[in-house]
Amino acid sequence: MQVRGQVPGQRARRWILFGVIAFGTLFLVIGVITAGVSVSFLVDAERAPGTVVSLEWRQDHSGTSRKNRASDKPMAYPVVEFTSADGTRRTFRDSTGSNPPAYDAGERVEVLYHADSPEDARINGFLSLWLLPLVFGGIGLVVAAIGTTVAVLTRRRSRAASPQASPPRSDALLKAP
Repeated sequence: MQVRGQVPGQRARRWILFGVIAFGTLFLVIGVITAGVSVSFLVDAERAPGTVVSLEWRQDHSGTSRKNRASDKPMAYPVVEFTSADGTRRTFRDSTGSNPPAYDAGERVEVLYHADSPEDARINGFLSLWLLPLVFGGIGLVVAAIGTTVAVLTRRRSRAASPQASPPRSDALLKAP
């Protein structure tokens, strides 16, 4: 019987690969969940014409870990005005900013909102609806795929490097004198 020895550090590498795959899977799940939220929002949303009334320029430095750098550019967040189905004029700032600005002041846009909570409105645009699902899902897919590929290749290589003693075949036992 052949005893298979463990290569030093092999257990740590397995845990690291497991962590990488788990991290990627978590991000992929978050991406799928945020995509589901966007789809659910689209299914139930009311539509209304709106107008970008201004651009709110902000330099987002949330948290203490992010330092203010000269290379950080301010982002333009469109401020949109629309009239909801009940006739009330409403204004909101879109949650997605960009530099250069994706919209100009005075530009007409389609607004999506829930009739029971019109303050939760979004511009019917690709970035507003799909940025988070794509970022989380894309990062998760890439990281999980890389981790899984490395794990599979490592396992194949370790199996090829240390062939196990195969058990005797049953037909060989029958032919033995």
